[in-house]
Amino acid sequence: MAAMIDRRRFLLQAGGAVAAAFGGWQRVLAAAAPPLAADRLRPDPDGVLDLPEGFDYTVLSRAGTLMDDGLLVPGGCDGMAAFPGEGGRVVLVRNHELDARSGPVFGTAFGAGDARLANVDRARLYDAGGEGPSYGGTTTLVLAPGVRQVEAQFLSLAGTLRNCAGGPTPWGSWLSCEENLQSADTRHARDHGWVFEVPSSHRGLVDARPLAALGRFNHEAAAVDPATGIVYLTEDRPDGLFYRFVPHERGRLAAGGRLQALAIAERASADTRGWQAQTAICEPGRALRVRWIDLDGVDAPGDDLRLRGHAAGAALFARGEGLWWGNDACWFACTSGGAAQAGQIFCFRPDARGGSLTLFVESTDPARFANADNLTVAPWGDLIVCEDTNRACRLLGVRPDGSLYTLARNPYNDSELAGACFAPDGRTLFVNVQWAGLTLAIRGPFESL
Repeated sequence: MAAMIDRRRFLLQAGGAVAAAFGGWQRVLAAAAPPLAADRLRPDPDGVLDLPEGFDYTVLSRAGTLMDDGLLVPGGCDGMAAFPGEGGRVVLVRNHELDARSGPVFGTAFGAGDARLANVDRARLYDAGGEGPSYGGTTTLVLAPGVRQVEAQFLSLAGTLRNCAGGPTPWGSWLSCEENLQSADTRHARDHGWVFEVPSSHRGLVDARPLAALGRFNHEAAAVDPATGIVYLTEDRPDGLFYRFVPHERGRLAAGGRLQALAIAERASADTRGWQAQTAICEPGRALRVRWIDLDGVDAPGDDLRLRGHAAGAALFARGEGLWWGNDACWFACTSGGAAQAGQIFCFRPDARGGSLTLFVESTDPARFANADNLTVAPWGDLIVCEDTNRACRLLGVRPDGSLYTLARNPYNDSELAGACFAPDGRTLFVNVQWAGLTLAIRGPFESL
């Protein structure tokens, strides 16, 4: 017990110290960081995930196994968040990035030939389809105290497409984002490209209602400022924008609000991607003042929201993906940003004048840091970043000075790691091995990092 108390004290004290360091904007390029600690990872005899000495994992969930609702654990596990449950339990809400093509390949909740679809109240599906249901959605896992055992597991959102990432809200729900702009056709009964809300306390399927005011675009992730209830959103497009949704009522997103796009105050229609030296505007460590542009026609039936926003002055970003709130700021990854197109991580810090945007780290060497995707803020303040690359994907830690360390690696298949998030007490890190359909709980001496 004393060791547990000491670890908790470490996490709290270190978190406060590192938060202060982040405020000082110290950073270096990833290529200039000390050598990675990949040689300190132990090969996993079970062929799932390599971890440092002293760390281990438990497989919590595996695609294709039976859930409590009579359905099967779907594959394509992606974005995820952990919430406090009753009696010391932890609740995980997990996305599944499945569509008509990938669903049958990686496994759907309904099984072969949709044989288990009869177990579902079809009225709760967002899109029951013309030829069959859309396979994306979310599952919820209720973990016993100690987070090594699943007490319950069930489908919680269904009938959506390519639920890639999303984000937790301060009021205990998960925002699940569709990374798909499928229009209604013979297979799909409804248009896609929306954000859906899944309360972590709900048992069973939620009524799948799109939060239309948050816009229709190629959504990736969401993060909520707990002080204001403003929702920040990334767009996974090479010419994507960075959005915010200002709700009419804090905590009631369905009540509507204003959708806006970020613009650099000193340069209209700026290009943050850094692909060409003559258009680059972001210097590492330099804070740029921003302003926000109101958007109209946010249902965008022609998939032109980003085009209209950029024409009105909004800045371009290179495939905005992972997004998380922490240390009083939004941290988000641009997977193909930078001169090497190996990835950038930005920090947006809001204030009364609109806020500031800083390029926190940019990879100039894909071997050291490649294509940041999902990310989270660790309890001690570092960023924990999932790579999405064609090599062995890793979980990388990024310190306040921009230096890197390797926390985990998957050399066993070509699956990315996704959905990294911490339990509410900070002692367990959850992550998905996406196309293997595995959800893992990682424990170990995090204070050694």
